[in-house]
Amino acid sequence: MIEARGLTKRYGDKTAVKDLSFTVEPGIVTGFLGPNGAGKSTTMRMILGLDRPSSGSVTVNGRSYAEHAAPLHEVGALLEAKAIHTGRTAYNHLLALAATTGIPRRRVDEVIDLVGLREVARKRAGGFSLGMGQRLGIASALLGDPKTLILDEPVNGLDPEGILWIRNLLKGLAAEGRAVFVSSHLMSEMALTAEHLIVIGRGRLIADTSVTDFIERASTGRVKVRSPQAARLRDLLAGPDVTVSATEEGTLLVSGLTSDRIGQIASDNGVTLFELAPQQASLEEAFMELTGDSVEYRAPARTAERSAA
Repeated sequence: MIEARGLTKRYGDKTAVKDLSFTVEPGIVTGFLGPNGAGKSTTMRMILGLDRPSSGSVTVNGRSYAEHAAPLHEVGALLEAKAIHTGRTAYNHLLALAATTGIPRRRVDEVIDLVGLREVARKRAGGFSLGMGQRLGIASALLGDPKTLILDEPVNGLDPEGILWIRNLLKGLAAEGRAVFVSSHLMSEMALTAEHLIVIGRGRLIADTSVTDFIERASTGRVKVRSPQAARLRDLLAGPDVTVSATEEGTLLVSGLTSDRIGQIASDNGVTLFELAPQQASLEEAFMELTGDSVEYRAPARTAERSAA
């Protein structure tokens, strides 16, 4: 479990994290989202004792990171996959980490197999691809069999098979009762992996909620309806606070009525429906909607392409 209370970090006159409080519970995957410059990396560094908070506190499994006698057994972290001795083999890199806290050699073999690096375990890590480096970083995080995991962009550089593997791995680790805290910009993957979200912008908390509630909060409440009698149905649905628009022939988008109510009106009037579907925002759309005012780095809008001479 991770508990942050009033966490604040200032660098001179710049405040990177401002009064941030949240809890990462065991047993689920918690996503950590925010635009570039939102303070995610700074927050993770404070959790791991790499940066000292200007005020506030953060604990992992009830203690600050520095108070754990054997931190690798309590929290596993992946912040920078390439932060390794490039001249060492993958096996020797893990063996050196294991030796610092009395982790047995057999555990090194276990995590090498777990992350799929057996065939390259005796090769120097400096020659690894980005995806292989990610797998080695994840192996390092898992080495001490920790109760809590903190992973920054764990799918970076992985191919589709690797992405599916890390998704299932994280869900499996959470199912074992571990707290899994994952930062990622890949919204489609986060929607499939995380159950809960911590969202920050400009160092402040924007949302601390389930993925489902986060998406519903940004959804428009529109309902898509397809019918061979769309024109008649449009007249039947008209009323105060109801908006009906036609997107294409035979298709309506309705705001102000639930799908149940639309279906009932159609049934009562003998109107055939081919489709009746509430339109829900994707996680990416919800994220863009709720963090739009917190984006620190924004490229200028592109002007229209010049017409051909």
